[in-house]
Amino acid sequence: MAEHYTEVCIGLSNPKSPENVGSVLRAAGNYRVNNVLYTGTRYERALNNNPDIPNLSRKVSENVCLESVDSLIEAVADDFKIICVEFAMGAISLPLFHHPDKAFYVFGPEDGNISQEIIDRADAVVYVPTIGSMNLAASVNVVLYDRLAKLTKDIGDNQLIQNNRDTNNNLKVRK
Repeated sequence: MAEHYTEVCIGLSNPKSPENVGSVLRAAGNYRVNNVLYTGTRYERALNNNPDIPNLSRKVSENVCLESVDSLIEAVADDFKIICVEFAMGAISLPLFHHPDKAFYVFGPEDGNISQEIIDRADAVVYVPTIGSMNLAASVNVVLYDRLAKLTKDIGDNQLIQNNRDTNNNLKVRK
């Protein structure tokens, strides 16, 4: 199952909320994404201004690399497809989208859009068919789950549950 998740990267365009970035890191860990890149200064400024913000990333994301970059376009490897996730005219509905093996998913800021420059460079622009826009972290989770559901053949394995549940969960389904 992991083979499709070592070849995925997330790009955040000028995020502002440390809580959202922490939740994105948690999603990245849960879905085996190795790198989260971000642009802008709002995230770091919010962290510095509010040092008591709780860390929402959790243990699952401790190996996810979070890195500030000047340009998401310049940071992406040449063999990755750029997939923008944006509520934009002409975008492909996520249920109809076919995820590439090597994907760099770019998400816009909580209070804005991905730049036209990045949209123009994208290999695809997809949207989650909701009424209105979704929270940044929720969007990341939905897109990564959609990728998992479409690309993974053996997700019905109880070994995954056994290996990943914590001490607070020891439920079993009775037949």
